[in-house]
Amino acid sequence: MATPPHADDALLSGRALHAWYGSSHVLHGVDIAIGRGETLGLLGRNGMGKSTLIRTLLGHVARRDGSIRIAGADLSRARPHEVARRGVAYVPEGRGVFANLSVRENLVMAARPSQHSRGWGLERVLQTFPRLAERLHHLGGQLSGGEQQMVAIGRALMTNPALILLDEATEGLAPRIAALIWDVITQIRSDGIATLIVDRNYRQVSEHADRLLVLQKGQVVLAGSAAELRHGPELARYLGL
Repeated sequence: MATPPHADDALLSGRALHAWYGSSHVLHGVDIAIGRGETLGLLGRNGMGKSTLIRTLLGHVARRDGSIRIAGADLSRARPHEVARRGVAYVPEGRGVFANLSVRENLVMAARPSQHSRGWGLERVLQTFPRLAERLHHLGGQLSGGEQQMVAIGRALMTNPALILLDEATEGLAPRIAALIWDVITQIRSDGIATLIVDRNYRQVSEHADRLLVLQKGQVVLAGSAAELRHGPELARYLGL
């Protein structure tokens, strides 16, 4: 999907979003829309508002202006748990694994039934991440960074979401583990799960995404087809390449 969905038809949309951290105005009238089954790459240099936009969509950061809709419902004032109940899963930067729970407990605590025969349950997550099967009874705090990222993504998938938001999913990972994560993102896409990807590896993002959205100082400065933008001079300029 290279053409952005109309906001009224989008799985998730934000219109004219403004958000602050304290007295700092971070988002300035951002419009975003993600279609069902679409993969959207969100790019920009550090400090340009990418994580703030994700957290605003999830209800972690209160927006002061603008609206948020999920599957047609107005969730502008929704709390994070209400957004999650609408089928939105989140893999945060920093992973958020529960250190005192086992791998198995971290995974099954999030489980929700799937509407499809090929949904995500514990067995499929362990097939996708065989290392977790070996570490199933280890505590989250005993895992390496790469293993924790596998748990974080597996836990999100166990909710059988309509949309998954990945914030720096491969940051700091060894190349072999990062490659596995990108393979899983391909699998998520083939399952028809909509995905929003924030990652510093813009080449991988642009190869996996249908569309790209670039933020600069809390504003959308570039948007369009990933296939058209990935080799263009505008993308390189805004990312400081």
